[in-house]
Amino acid sequence: MRKRILFATSCLLAATAFAEDINTLPKDTTKVIDIEEVVVIASPKETGKLRTLPTAVSLISQKDMQANQITSLKDASALVPNFFMPDYGSRITSAVYIRGIGSRINTPAVGLYVDNIPYIDKSAFDFNFFDIERIDILRGPQGTLYGRNTMGGLIKVHTRSPFSYQGTDVKLSYGTKSNHRSASLTHYHRWSDSFAFSAGGYYEGSDGFFRNSYNGKKVDDMEAGGGRIRAIWLPSENLKLDFTVGYDYSDEGGYPYYYTGVINGEEDHADLLNKISYNNESTYRRGLLNAGLNIEYQAQHFILSAITGFQNLNDRMFLDQDFSPLDTYTLEQKQRINTLTEEITLKSKPGKAWQWTTGAFGFYQTLRTESPVNFGKDGMAFLNQTINSHFPDLSAMGMDMSMTMTAEGLHIPSYFKTPTLSGALFHQSTLSLGKWDLTAGLRLEYEHMQMDYTSACDKTTFDFMLNSGRMPIKLENMEASSQLTGKLKNDYTQLLPKFAVKYNIDSKNTVYASVSKGYRSGGYNLQMFSDLAQTGLQNSMKSEINQGVGAKLDAFEQMGMPSSIISMIKEMMTKYLGPTETDVRATTVYKPEYSWNYEVGSHLTLFNGKLQADLAAFYMDTRDQQIAKFVNSGMGRITVNAGKSESYGAEMSLLASISRNLNMNASYGYTHSTFKKYDVGTTSSDEAIDYSGNYVPFVPRHTMSAGADYSFFFNKNSWAQSLTFGLNYSAAGKIYWTEKNDVSQSFYGTLNGRISLQAQALQIDLWGRNLTNKDYTTFYFESMSRGFEQKSKPIQFGVDIRYRF
Repeated sequence: MRKRILFATSCLLAATAFAEDINTLPKDTTKVIDIEEVVVIASPKETGKLRTLPTAVSLISQKDMQANQITSLKDASALVPNFFMPDYGSRITSAVYIRGIGSRINTPAVGLYVDNIPYIDKSAFDFNFFDIERIDILRGPQGTLYGRNTMGGLIKVHTRSPFSYQGTDVKLSYGTKSNHRSASLTHYHRWSDSFAFSAGGYYEGSDGFFRNSYNGKKVDDMEAGGGRIRAIWLPSENLKLDFTVGYDYSDEGGYPYYYTGVINGEEDHADLLNKISYNNESTYRRGLLNAGLNIEYQAQHFILSAITGFQNLNDRMFLDQDFSPLDTYTLEQKQRINTLTEEITLKSKPGKAWQWTTGAFGFYQTLRTESPVNFGKDGMAFLNQTINSHFPDLSAMGMDMSMTMTAEGLHIPSYFKTPTLSGALFHQSTLSLGKWDLTAGLRLEYEHMQMDYTSACDKTTFDFMLNSGRMPIKLENMEASSQLTGKLKNDYTQLLPKFAVKYNIDSKNTVYASVSKGYRSGGYNLQMFSDLAQTGLQNSMKSEINQGVGAKLDAFEQMGMPSSIISMIKEMMTKYLGPTETDVRATTVYKPEYSWNYEVGSHLTLFNGKLQADLAAFYMDTRDQQIAKFVNSGMGRITVNAGKSESYGAEMSLLASISRNLNMNASYGYTHSTFKKYDVGTTSSDEAIDYSGNYVPFVPRHTMSAGADYSFFFNKNSWAQSLTFGLNYSAAGKIYWTEKNDVSQSFYGTLNGRISLQAQALQIDLWGRNLTNKDYTTFYFESMSRGFEQKSKPIQFGVDIRYRF
């Protein structure tokens, strides 16, 4: 019972300190507050506070989130050096980059944990932060303790504990331009010394910023809502059970892509330049259920944690894939994902010279994907043009060959099952020798992946014409179809070591050096099956043509056509209309990505706690880097392995309290990320393409932020306690959008501001975003030899009203 009382007392003391920090500013604000000192957050793996560990880390408190209007992970990138999460598309496009490592599609390169439960699929990364207490962002590979897909870094999100905070929070928010509105309500209640719970929900909606010139409607409107319940039970003095369940639903438009023109050749749609203009509405809908149970047992010499997580994601994306008024083709993708995770961890009690963590982790994920592609009349013309461009030029022989699909459309249904099973064993030890700490760790990870696929082209009709002079061969109303069905399996085994040495200058100042390995798992390019099905359809057409032409030639031979001409035509048909080989494995499988990270850094607390400084420099060597690109046909994106790349740079974060009234912060990150070896292949004219030495796309070379808050404090008897004025400037760039490095966004910055009035339980924030109305590109891509971009959001003002009781 005594231990339980001590645990509850520590939570209450932490809650008191945190409430003072958030609700009313403390009397003495000349000391920078380490949020890890005042917030009780259990970590089942780390054996010390994050700022004492030999790794680069940024800690974002709830106060920081309120001051910078951080309501999702995309907003956090403005505060963290060398962390970039571009805001484009919809919530499924959750691209995250740290130190030049990232992913636009398929496998993530940065891990995400929410209340110590992993989010395996990055389609779930973008969710509302209505009840979040703190965000920890660790940069550099975290593979030893966290495994796959953390080679760029790790994001840990923590919700508020009902043991450390009491009462009810109400928040209302409104933003101009998009008519953005949101509301949230969360209640935190400590029922007794052994049980506490929280329950809350939110709603948000927006009319959108960008208008489709084709129909005059906003394309990025959105409505979302959800809630979360968390309960913590202490059944005995050494045992804690922490249960959470939450659900998020969103229904949104997206993909406000402006047309920028043809890549090569003469512009044929000048009327569409710098406009969003497409005829099929593009949408994304997602339901996301998360549940978890964290069991923690405090033994005499160790702490045991058993964490079970479950996630269900059900979504549907519909795209006008040509993003134009043309009726070319559309893509619909439906995903149904169920993920079960289990992690058992043992770690040492604090205060010993030998600190250790050991454990086992496993997950099983089922993913069912349905992704039909539909070609319209303009798409059929494009396909006919593409097929005929592969036919030989026979004009020198006085002949001509052509094929025309006569159907008005083409339906390509595809169905996939891609289950994944993974298991791992890991251990990490830290030995303290006076002022020196030595760390070594190793993780053994195994992953089994499988894909069952069915992709087809529905039956279509076509005509064929071979003008051979005296007796032209014409085939009409021919029929062809195709179907691919099969199964692929892949197994991967990895060893992920880590070595670090840290020197403790004193209790609050350290320097360190570390070496660690990270990896990102491989996977399957489901988007390639549309092309494979089309190849199968063309093979079916070729077979029908060869049979039909053969029958015609037999008839012509009986009619007296010279045998030399017949033989020539048959040889030509065999040469140019023979079947095309399809290697599903070689076309769809991409390999894992590996990296070694070398890092030196320091965590400093100076001038009697008035200044916190975090410094780091790194070098990262990456093999088989995964890069997202469009397929040669221009229809769909795939992941390819780009050979070798390297990334090096430095980062700095400063947090200072100049006086009781003035607080300042600044961060800067530099990343130089280039391909060491990236031989793409050859063009259709056999010209070699080599991107070696080019910058890795989507990686900003510079990221920075600088901010300041100045507060006025009123008399204790006044109805208001404080009035705070804040400004924050964040910037990023230069960013290359293509591997060719021919399109880029130069260095740009945005200015945000707020005025915050604290009046006892009421807080009113007036805020502005992009106050200089800076115009920049947040995303660019090329499809079907045309360029598209998403532009930045314009200047926006808003108000947040919070009430706590």
